[in-house]
Amino acid sequence: MWRVTLKGLLAHKLRLTLTALAIVLGVTFVTGTFVLTDTLHNTFSNLIGNIYAKVDLQVRGVAQFNHTSIGETATRNPIPESLLSTVRAVPGVESAEGGLTGYAQFVSPEGKAISGNAGSIGLSFDPNPDLSSLHVVSGRAPTGPDDVVMDAGTAKKYHFSVGQQVKVLLAGPTRTMTLVGIVKFGTADNIAGASIAAFALPTAQQVLDEPGHLDDINVLTKSGTDQAAVQRAIEAAMPSGVQVVTGQTVANEQTDSVDQALGIFNTALLVFAFISLFVGAFTIFNTFSIIVGQRTRELALLRIVGASRRQVFRSVLAEAALVGLVASIIGLGVGIGAAVGLEGLLRVFGISFPSASLVFRPRTAVIGLLVGVGVTVVAAISPARRAVRISPIEAISSHQTGVEISSRRRLSSGGFLGVAGIVLLAIGLGASKLPLVGVGAAAIFLAAAMLAPVFARPVSSVIGRPLARWFKVSGRLGRENSMRSPRRTAQTASALMIGLALVSAITVFGASLSKSATSAVDQAISADLIITNSSQSQPGISNAIAGLVGKVPGVTVTDTAYDGQVEVGDSLKDLTAIGTGSLAQTVILRMESGSAASLSAGDLLIDNTTASSKHLSVGDTLPVKFAKTGVVDMRIGGVFDTNALLGSYVVSNDFFLSHFDQTLPIAVLARTTGGTASEQAVTSALSDFPNVQVQSRAEFEKSQKQQVDKLLGLVYALLALAVIIALIGIVNTLMLSVFERTREIGLLRAVGMTRRQIRSMVRVESVILALFGALIGIVIGTGLGIALVSSLHSQGISETSVPVPELIGFLVLAALLGLFAATFPARRAARLDVLAAIATD
Repeated sequence: MWRVTLKGLLAHKLRLTLTALAIVLGVTFVTGTFVLTDTLHNTFSNLIGNIYAKVDLQVRGVAQFNHTSIGETATRNPIPESLLSTVRAVPGVESAEGGLTGYAQFVSPEGKAISGNAGSIGLSFDPNPDLSSLHVVSGRAPTGPDDVVMDAGTAKKYHFSVGQQVKVLLAGPTRTMTLVGIVKFGTADNIAGASIAAFALPTAQQVLDEPGHLDDINVLTKSGTDQAAVQRAIEAAMPSGVQVVTGQTVANEQTDSVDQALGIFNTALLVFAFISLFVGAFTIFNTFSIIVGQRTRELALLRIVGASRRQVFRSVLAEAALVGLVASIIGLGVGIGAAVGLEGLLRVFGISFPSASLVFRPRTAVIGLLVGVGVTVVAAISPARRAVRISPIEAISSHQTGVEISSRRRLSSGGFLGVAGIVLLAIGLGASKLPLVGVGAAAIFLAAAMLAPVFARPVSSVIGRPLARWFKVSGRLGRENSMRSPRRTAQTASALMIGLALVSAITVFGASLSKSATSAVDQAISADLIITNSSQSQPGISNAIAGLVGKVPGVTVTDTAYDGQVEVGDSLKDLTAIGTGSLAQTVILRMESGSAASLSAGDLLIDNTTASSKHLSVGDTLPVKFAKTGVVDMRIGGVFDTNALLGSYVVSNDFFLSHFDQTLPIAVLARTTGGTASEQAVTSALSDFPNVQVQSRAEFEKSQKQQVDKLLGLVYALLALAVIIALIGIVNTLMLSVFERTREIGLLRAVGMTRRQIRSMVRVESVILALFGALIGIVIGTGLGIALVSSLHSQGISETSVPVPELIGFLVLAALLGLFAATFPARRAARLDVLAAIATD
């Protein structure tokens, strides 16, 4: 039986190739994801390890919160600079240098703000090469008050050179400084794409607005000393709120932080990879179902000559396993290149990583092979079971019967699975549990695939009617072919159904998100102008902006907004601050209870969703922990309607600034006398700050929509692979259908059909298949999108929008994709030799 299986595979190389291609693409995506994330993990681990390799100890503030955001290190208060001399005086300390980090952003020679993909960082330059994370590769270290050094990545990209005068945007006024050196961060050109501006420590304390403070002190112990003893001695000399840890501890913390962020990134990419494999499983299932149907006589003859049911079953599964194995091995090889492609795709959407040699771990190969072979074999189980039910008597029968599931059984099974899927989806969305959402969606797709044959004949008839009128004989035959086997039509269309269902769901979600963002601006802001940072990776703007805007003629009111993190209960929350003097003229707060005026008394306002979930009301007290001041029992002064831009917790600026250190505003809101002249005047007044953008409410709404569209573009690009695999399924089915109908096509040619009519017939059938799958997919996807939006109403997505024109566009696109998928099968059908085709048994 093994020889029979191998000969069967080798005798149908094209069938093998088309079947394997779906798995190749899926395994390629999985492999590429693991290779990319493993490479990034290795790169960052080595980078962090090299930086802290010679740092024996670090003195720093203790972590203020019990929790951290994913991918971020703990929040710590700065420490007094006076501790530096104390640490240096401890016996066993060879060297100790203080460090400081904040915001500093270069301006390009063209006058535009330079924003790295990971933000813009200002640092103090550590003069000790054994402790410093920065290494000068050109020029010298900064020493004077006007000296600055730049990361090599930014210098190369914008063609900066040593000795050049550069503008630097800071928390205060913009400064022009001398570029005295080019540096690398460890062995990298920068920090994961962030631009770096480094200054001498006294200058850094001035420009980063941290006089007399340090973030940490790195310590190098003397050779031969007991490091643990030195650590204890330093700890004994430190005040409360300061801790001493080893350099390895710091490296491990930063590596763990990177791993958390990469874990989320890896999971997101793997979700799209498994979507592609899920779609590929439908293609494989359909292919093997057709193959079993076409090999009825062959399998029955094997039974007659002595093959048992078990041997036939194993033969079909062995064929699937071999196809999966070959496809997986190819996918592993191609996946290495896919990692580079994924990185390039992410770079197009503004996400970049440091370059490094690719890392291929044994785990990647094992998972790729298991997934590829496993999906293929599982998809082939049902066709294999159908194969063993073939009666030997069918070997001598000209009529080949198939084992069909009754409509009643199909309706009951599919209906039960669909209801279960809807329930799981609802629970998952309500509890924000992604695994349940995935299982529920998969169950809905399987249910749709099971129920689709019931509707395939009537729907194909309706879809094909206009095509039959347009293409006449070819159209009628193509329509009849699609109606002839409802099960095959439904199975072929199911893969495309899943792909377009997901695309449609994302489209509905995106349209609702865009509409909600627009609505949120109208319902949250009454100011005429919104001044924010033009870079999403660097949300803060200079403290000097509000004062400059307030002096512009035509500006009647200005208000400043801040944002920071606090700990409420067992989680970190965003806290928004706004000025109270002009609150009514710049911000819209629809109070459900209490009063916005209570902000002036230091009270906290919360939105109604938070009030409901935490069972809070006006007058209650809520403990809020601040990094600077610790736990503060805050009185709830009011409850307001959900406001997507202000968030869930709001305080006054005065209260906020008394509990936070060195915080940059996130926005300045302004009321004007009206007209574009005021906007132009404000823009002109802020010419020294090219990192800010001045927008009207309409422009701000448009920018919010553009951000949503950019994210959706990345999602569409990742989902494109699933659609491509679905098209491969259509091509495969049509190719097998052409092979199955070789004699029929020969007879049609013999009675007068032209090659062109044959091609048209296959194309019509393909278009019907594509439209049928697209129609079901769009209906299901729209429902999923509406359910997703409904579950996120409390998160600020308050509007539900179904973009009908875009969904209709998907139908048109599906028809075009169907035409494309039919190209090769149609040509193959048209080129069949008439006499050989007629003679085919």
